[in-house]
Amino acid sequence: MLFPIGDENVGRTTAPVVNYVLIAINVLVFVFLQGLGSNDRFTYAYSTVPAEIISGRDIVTRPVAIQNFTGQRIEMPGLQPTPIPVWLTLITSMFMHGGIAHIFGNMFFLFIFGDNIEDRLGHIRYLIFYLVCGVLAGLAHVFATVAMASDASSLLVPSLGASGAISGVLGGYILLFPTNRVVVLLVWFATPMPAFVAIGLWFVFQLISGLGVLGSGSQAGGVAYAAHIGGFIAGLILIKIFEIGRRRPPVDRYYEREF
Repeated sequence: MLFPIGDENVGRTTAPVVNYVLIAINVLVFVFLQGLGSNDRFTYAYSTVPAEIISGRDIVTRPVAIQNFTGQRIEMPGLQPTPIPVWLTLITSMFMHGGIAHIFGNMFFLFIFGDNIEDRLGHIRYLIFYLVCGVLAGLAHVFATVAMASDASSLLVPSLGASGAISGVLGGYILLFPTNRVVVLLVWFATPMPAFVAIGLWFVFQLISGLGVLGSGSQAGGVAYAAHIGGFIAGLILIKIFEIGRRRPPVDRYYEREF
């Protein structure tokens, strides 16, 4: 599995203010509102629950024992009252995470790839692009969950995280900056490769894993691959629309770039 650790920013002319703000909000929510993941009441109130999205009504449940992907039975906290319209959880869930590793990985990807997209689109367009991709990714997860649901209880499993929105950023990046070199950690070695290879391999992994989930009917350890795939496709489709009217940079001269 490859993990991006940096990319080139040749030609970037603006400070990625919105990207920094998005990262800060995610961190602040995780630390102060989620209590580093310990505040279940907050997390289970503002996460996206497929059953709530398709029904349009708030659902409150008691704690329930479930069997996770390893076969171990664990107690899942009950869904909490949601003090906002349930459809807005498609946005609030984008700013919450399930653990330190979850938020670290997401924010690292956003830090690496988001700045170039913001520079190309502009601050406001980038923010809207990010949020729209996140919402569409959440809807992709909801629809996939409904389609694969083996019983009603699977529709009550909440989802959260910025992965869907960040997948949209990756979709935009692979179209706008396909030849930008991305440094990836491959096993124990750091090596540069074109963005279309690094991100392309990432997407292939999402597809393979997503098909595995589809075949097993499970959530594969809690990873919402449908959100990743949906967000990426949304980014591919929307990035050129959001770029309309923006001044394009000079023709890319990849062979002259250096790290």
